[in-house]
Amino acid sequence: MKKKIVVLTGAGISAESGLSTFRDSGGLWEGHNVMDVASPEGWRKNKKLVLDFYNQRRRQLLKALPNEAHTSLAKLEAKFDVKVITQNVDDLHERGGSTKIIHLHGELTKARSSIDENLIYDCKGDIKIGDKCDKGSQLRPNIVWFGEMVPAMDGAIESVMEADMLIVIGTSMVVYPAAGLIEFTSADVPKYVIDPRKPESYIMDSDLTFIQKKATIGTAELVNKLLTGF
Repeated sequence: MKKKIVVLTGAGISAESGLSTFRDSGGLWEGHNVMDVASPEGWRKNKKLVLDFYNQRRRQLLKALPNEAHTSLAKLEAKFDVKVITQNVDDLHERGGSTKIIHLHGELTKARSSIDENLIYDCKGDIKIGDKCDKGSQLRPNIVWFGEMVPAMDGAIESVMEADMLIVIGTSMVVYPAAGLIEFTSADVPKYVIDPRKPESYIMDSDLTFIQKKATIGTAELVNKLLTGF
């Protein structure tokens, strides 16, 4: 039976593909206050602004390409049972070749009903005012906004609890509930953290190896070691 590796990824892995992040722009995203474009309140206040914002992000994503960190993780599947749990809403892990992915915060390439969260549709183009779901309500981005429940959280916790190894890439692990996932690993499970900046939030212990490099370089190096047995 293949060993189970769970990989937690955040904005740092996609930044090298040219995708912007909340945290690096001082609480503004492309000039907008994040609560205006990433909250139920913002949606109720100005649906057109929210739709236009995510339409722009989607267009940006379609031009972006997976980087070496994404493609390196896919190579691990040749030897291990790999599950990627990502805080990112892009599809770069899928396009990079990974096959088991949990999107904690939703997916930019999908739209959903604004009255039934289970009505989800593939979406590669713009969502416009007047675009409706099968139940007649306005379509919205399939994104988990601030203040909303995280439907994928239970599956993510279960995966982390079963992991034989945990790899964390490009996330400060300070945004909850995702930040709490690392606490569900068994104490003796090897943990690797790849980040060019050492986050203050990490408690260093004997089972945690910190790789202070950017995602593309650190991930490629670690994957090569795991595939060759060090």
